[in-house]
Amino acid sequence: MKNTAKLLLIPALLASAAAAQAQSAGTWMVRGGGTTIKPNVSSGDLTAPSLVGTKASIDSSSRFSGGITYMVDTNFSIDVPLAVPFQHDISGDGAILGAGKIGDVKALPATVLAQWRFMEPASAFRPYVGVGITYAAFYGARSTSTLTAVTGGTPSNPTTLSIESKWAASVQLGASLDIGKNWFLDANYTYTPLSTRTTLSSGQTLDAKIDPSSFSLAVGFKF
Repeated sequence: MKNTAKLLLIPALLASAAAAQAQSAGTWMVRGGGTTIKPNVSSGDLTAPSLVGTKASIDSSSRFSGGITYMVDTNFSIDVPLAVPFQHDISGDGAILGAGKIGDVKALPATVLAQWRFMEPASAFRPYVGVGITYAAFYGARSTSTLTAVTGGTPSNPTTLSIESKWAASVQLGASLDIGKNWFLDANYTYTPLSTRTTLSSGQTLDAKIDPSSFSLAVGFKF
């Protein structure tokens, strides 16, 4: 009788194991990989006194990243991307194109996303879309002697800069692919329409649309 009861439990245990591997309600997923943030800059002009058309551009940055996802039900999930701080070089543009690097800044975007995952929970391939909110924190901005030169500063009184941190919405498109028991690959693209202001110690300001695109690829584990 005991042996029979054990045999009857086997299908239930197998079903439970399969459910644990699926992206079903209550599943947690963690991942680690890399992210590249590419700013799509549309720069305004640096305010007077400056050369007419003095603008700036911001370079891309790549860093180690990851994230945590929780499945609320079979299709709806909450995702929190994680990353080490990004560092972006700032270069002259417009009237000072070719001047080279004029500064750099660290950026740490804090994002929470609500995702909708397509296909069945046990499907090996699950595309998803997401929408959320991002707080783009900019800190540790540093200027170069080039910026000091083009803004009328001196070596004894160099021009410094700061960039405003801002809130913005984010949209996402991604997919996950099972690659083994509980393991998966995750790739996504996120776009954040973001505008901010750079303020110089000289009192000049520069407004710009940064509108960063981010591309992430990671290996994850679900449990």
